[in-house]
Order: sequence, then structure tokens, then C-alpha cells
Amino acid sequence: MKSISVLGSTGSIGVSTLDVVAEFPDKFRVVALSAGRQIELLADQIRRFKPDVVSVANPADCPRLQALVQDCSVEIVSGIDGVVSCATHPQAQMVVSAIVGAAGLVPTMAAIEAGKDIALANKETLVTAGALIMDAVQRHKVNLLPVDSEHSAIYQSLSGHQYADVRRLILTASGGPFREFSRDQLEHVTLEQALNHPNWTMGAKITIDSATMMNKGLEVIEAYWLFNIPAEHIDVHIHPQSIVHSMVEYIDGSVVAQLGIPDMKTPIAYALAWPDRLPLSLPALDLCQWADLSFSRPDLELFPCLKLAYEALAEGGSAPIVLNAANEIAVEEFLQQNIQYLDISSVIRQVLDQYRNESIHSIDDVLHCDDRARCIARELIAQGR
Repeated sequence: MKSISVLGSTGSIGVSTLDVVAEFPDKFRVVALSAGRQIELLADQIRRFKPDVVSVANPADCPRLQALVQDCSVEIVSGIDGVVSCATHPQAQMVVSAIVGAAGLVPTMAAIEAGKDIALANKETLVTAGALIMDAVQRHKVNLLPVDSEHSAIYQSLSGHQYADVRRLILTASGGPFREFSRDQLEHVTLEQALNHPNWTMGAKITIDSATMMNKGLEVIEAYWLFNIPAEHIDVHIHPQSIVHSMVEYIDGSVVAQLGIPDMKTPIAYALAWPDRLPLSLPALDLCQWADLSFSRPDLELFPCLKLAYEALAEGGSAPIVLNAANEIAVEEFLQQNIQYLDISSVIRQVLDQYRNESIHSIDDVLHCDDRARCIARELIAQGR
């Protein structure tokens, strides 16, 4: 039985992870959970999975949670120290890193340094600190398994092959709800439209990132670090059906792809059980029902966030950190309906232009750049009101 800690247990990935655990109670035991503000859901998870320790973001939520689970034997902690304690739980063999945004960086690094295998759903960890994270993975000899469906697909498509034989990686993207919109139409996008993803059910922030295709841009940066492939050999194809999750093209022209229904339980289960597979109770993929699997190249003028991500990766240094921080602030403001949809990419571009690139040598450097970029983004948005 594998003991796991789930960081971000009340988010969409965390909930799906616990669904997989519940389906295979003889294979997994939950020893720690961390969550944000969904205290009632966390209380239910505590009663179901009986972890040793749980962490909440706000210390003020501890008494309410304690009252909800007073019949359970569980330690309740809070704040960054609390989530780090969950990430480094002595009995945890694998940590599922599913906290949204840059907040997942510190606990993920702590887990690696504690010798835990990582099931990584927090792409921002590699976007902001890719070199530091991959160096720590090597030094501490831990396994890092990607949970994003695209990176899991590439990981599986590389299995049994030689990296020297890879020509390029092809990340597929649904294109979100606006893949067929014109520039004029994008100027009038509403929050409700942006949150209406055609294929996937996800949290609000990642759903907006999918609409802008920043999510795919972050995945390009993540793939660069995960697979040590130059950015010019990482392509993005819009694939509206979300059946082909990504592909690897080899130097002989062969293309190996991983296909499946669009359900995050598949890559989650693959990461949790690796190198084995689990007999999930999901519908089988019936390709006869999919007469048309289509692919196209994204229009970078309509999806400038994807272009900005490629540029930040090429620039290196602090640029990916600034990109991610500015995006998180811009998306947060859009979700609060303080800015328009097209303002998201505009804010990111302005922050990148204003921030002088810096070399990154430590997690403290990352956190410093992240904080400064957020301040610049907030100031720009406030000036525009």
C-alpha cells in the first residue's frame, strides 16, 4: 500500500485524486491533506480518508474545521508551515502537488528535499523554478511523474524510446471556448463565456488560462523542463476533441500518441500507480464514435498569451516567473470582473516589458521576483481603472 499526501485536496485535481484512491483502497492510504477555503468539503474528506494531518490556508478556519471533525483523530495545522508539514509527512511516499498557482512551489520543493516522489499537477512549480526543481529531483533521487494530461501523454509516448531519437513534442490543446472567435468577438467576451469550457471541468483559474491558451504556454515551459527538449522542438496543435492528449514525433517520422477520453482520473492514476496501471472504471474510448479528429495550428495573434509564454521561455532568467505572476493577478482581476478578457494578455505584456530580467539562483530569488511582478501587475491594473 502506497501512502500519499494530497496538496490541494479540495480542487478539481485533488478531488479526482481522492476518487481514484477511493476506488483502490487496498493500494493507497491518505496520510495528509491540504486545502484552501472549502472547509466543509475538507471535513468530508477527513471523515472518508482519515488522514493523520490536514492543513488549511487560513488559521482562522481551524476552529470551524475542528468542530466539524471533532469525532476524528486528526491534527489540524495551517498556513505555509502547515502545508509544508503535509508535504513532508514522514509516512508519505508520494506527494500529489495540486495546489493552484505559484503557491505550490515551496511545499513541492520541501517534499522533494524530504525524499518524496512527486505526482505533479502544479505546472507553475516548473514554470517558475524549473532548473532548481529538476536539479533537486536529481540530487534527492526522487521520481517526478507529470499529472497534466498532455505531459502524462508525452511521458507515456517516450516510454521505451531514446531521447536522442526525438524530433519534436506536440502538445494538443482544446482551444477552449474561443478557438473560432475573431478579434472583434474577443473584445466582447464575458466572464460566463470564458468559464464555459467545452471539454473539461476544471477550477476557475485554469479554465480562464485554457480560454486564453496561457495554460498551453505554461505547459510548453513545463515540457521544456520535464523532458529537456528545446523550445523550438515543442509545438502546439489545437485538437478540439481532446482525444489525442499529446504526441511525440521521432526522427524517422514515426509519431507516437496517447489517446483516451477526456477525464483527469487517467493521468492521475498513471502517476499514482507508476510503473503499474490501474483498471479504472471509466468508459472505454470508442474511436468509431469519433469520425473526425481534427488538428490545427493556433493563431498567436488571437492567443497572445501563448506567444508571450514562448518569448518568456526564450528569454529565460526571471521572465517565466514574471509571466506566471502577472497572469495570476490578471486572471484574478478578470474573475472579479475588474478588467476585460483582452486586458489579461495586455497586463502580462506590460509587466514583462517593465521588469528587468534577473538571474535566478534560489527559491528566495523566485519568491522575490514573483512578489515584485505581482505588485507591478496590480499597480498597472489600478492605473487603468
